[in-house]
This record gives sequence, structure tokens and C-alpha cells, in this order.
Amino acid sequence: MNDHDLSSLTVSRAMDNVREGGKPFACLIVKDGEIVVEAVNHVAQEGDPTAHAEIRAIRAAAEKGISDLSGYDMFVTAYPCPMCLGAVYYAQPDRLVFAVTREEEGEHYEDGNRLMSLATFYDEYTKPIDERTLSAQQIRVDAATAPFEEWTAKHGD
Repeated sequence: MNDHDLSSLTVSRAMDNVREGGKPFACLIVKDGEIVVEAVNHVAQEGDPTAHAEIRAIRAAAEKGISDLSGYDMFVTAYPCPMCLGAVYYAQPDRLVFAVTREEEGEHYEDGNRLMSLATFYDEYTKPIDERTLSAQQIRVDAATAPFEEWTAKHGD
């Protein structure tokens, strides 16, 4: 399949999910034009706030033994939220292809909560920790860095 067909299929899968009571997001993981994984957002169905299409697709790929998406492309309905974008960076696909921008999505859909809105979510990450909506506090304890030091000792740099 070509990029246009794959992007159209992603939108179609998102439409199917909306009709089935889900949210308007889908993700395809593709290698050489062939679909390896398909996933849709299941936040509404499962009550899991992390069950976004991208996260579910990356997990499904991992279940198939694919933890590094080098050589793969990801097709998504909309440019990913910060949580999913972080996961996409960790998964390392060659390319991320999206059908609509966050701005286009925001004209028709809002999925915020008490801590953020679609329009403010990215900006929240650029603020200093003490200025963010989500309260965060560091509590120092003895040997707090020990697990990281142990990992480095076992695995090297």
C-alpha cells in the first residue's frame, strides 16, 4: 500500500472506533508498505488513560518481538499527544505520518482534563517543574541514585 492509502486506512479505522464507542484515533505500524500492527484508542472502552492507539500499537509490536521500530513507519490519525510522542521517540520508527495536525484536531475535538487541555498540553512540558499544573516534589532519600549506578555497572555506558 502507498502512503495515501495507509493514511486513509488509519482514518477509516478511527471512524470505525468512533462508531463502536471509542475515541477518534488509530495507528498502523508498517514495514515496506505492509501493515504489521493495527491499533485504535481504547481509553473509553477500557477506562485506561494510557490506552492510546500509538501506545497500544507499540505494545502489540513488542508482543511480536519488535521493540525497535527502525525500518518501520507509523501512521496515525493526528499528530501524537506528548505521552504518545514520547513513546514514539523511544520506539524509534523511521517515520511518523499523520493525517491531521493537533490544531486541526482541536477544531473538532477536545480531550483535556483538570490538569491540561489539548491546546496547553505541549506548553506544560516547557514550563519549569515548579510552574506546572501538576504538583511535583522531590524528596531526597539515601542512595536514591543507587539503582541507576547499579544498572550502569551491569550494562556499561
